[in-house]
Amino acid sequence: MTPSEPDSPIAAARARRHTVSSSPFGPDDQIGMLNMMTSESRAAILAQADPTRLFDLSVEYHVGMPSWAGLGDPTYQFWMTHTPSGSVAEDVMGLGREQNELVAYSGDAFSMYTHTGTHLDALNHFGYSGGVWNGHTEEEHLGSRHWLACGAEQQPPIMARGILIDVAGAHGTDLLPDSYAIGADELTSIMADQGTEVRPGDVVLIRTGRMTVWTEPERYLFREPGLNREGAALLAEAGAMIIGSDSVALEQMPSADPDNWHPVHTYLLAECGVPIMENVNLEEIAAARLYSFALVSAGLRLRGSTAAPMRPIAMPLHAS
Repeated sequence: MTPSEPDSPIAAARARRHTVSSSPFGPDDQIGMLNMMTSESRAAILAQADPTRLFDLSVEYHVGMPSWAGLGDPTYQFWMTHTPSGSVAEDVMGLGREQNELVAYSGDAFSMYTHTGTHLDALNHFGYSGGVWNGHTEEEHLGSRHWLACGAEQQPPIMARGILIDVAGAHGTDLLPDSYAIGADELTSIMADQGTEVRPGDVVLIRTGRMTVWTEPERYLFREPGLNREGAALLAEAGAMIIGSDSVALEQMPSADPDNWHPVHTYLLAECGVPIMENVNLEEIAAARLYSFALVSAGLRLRGSTAAPMRPIAMPLHAS
């Protein structure tokens, strides 16, 4: 893993602190480092994948699940809209009792903050001074309901090499301490021990062990361990296409930067064009010591959204 050159397509090579970057992929770009995926790269990783073993990296959605609501965002809610007995009692379609008793009809609905559960942040999620990735601004690109640029609907399905950096495992623990900062030197050391390297276009997933307290929302959601800016820079400059973790916000919380309450989010999204994957369940692949794998996933095409739920699937790679 070597730092990128200034003229490379790796956006982190030209990042300037607290400044929205122009994309190396052109003035119309809305997906940043996801441009690293090509038909050739997708074909190559799928050719190496072993589909006989699948690891589901997503979490289950349910009422009471950990959900970021600290700033007033809605928690996950789910309700039935139709039930078999209700159809008989209410006869909303005017079909009569006999037909409603024959046809057992159920329906349901849900609502939530788009950053709930396993999801991928879009590049309009965080920026600087009212602007987001590639010079898109509130004045020109924010509508009445949603951003008109860099939304989740722009993100293509993901088919790429994934790597796991098991920080909790390297410490010999199930869970890193609260607010533990993961920096560049530690990442370098762990990857050397694992025999892992970041290649341009990789999806890099960081295990803190936070999923071991997923069933304890108050503990899971606050004072999380995670990347600091220096750790994020190491991965972004190496060409990571997506960076994610098993926590609610990827980065060390609360922030150690007195000037920026979310320094890793703003750095990766606005300066580097690197989408962030959060609430990823990494326990099973960590137990299997699956440090490199094929990753396939896709998010919902929510127009203008700052994130979309996704269900990433990891597959082992055939021995070369």
